[in-house]
Amino acid sequence: MTNINISLPDSMRAYVEEIVAKEGYSTISEYFRELVRQDQKRKASERLETLLVEGLESGSATPMTEEDWQEIRSTVRQRLSQQSSQNHE
Repeated sequence: MTNINISLPDSMRAYVEEIVAKEGYSTISEYFRELVRQDQKRKASERLETLLVEGLESGSATPMTEEDWQEIRSTVRQRLSQQSSQNHE
């Protein structure tokens, strides 16, 4: 695990210490890790919502053909193969 040092005004430090004590966090670091996790989830949710809206606005749906499925499978296999070769480097 890597350390990060941050500077906080006294009022913010007091607030953080109060939250840590009240909400049962064992350390200030645990509290900040939870804040980062929540931010990651929020950003992922926003990204998913953006993608869903893009999908809805992309036009009418068309039936998937066997060619479409073959192309998807081929693309997935290619990406997996690339990832596998990158992991072995």
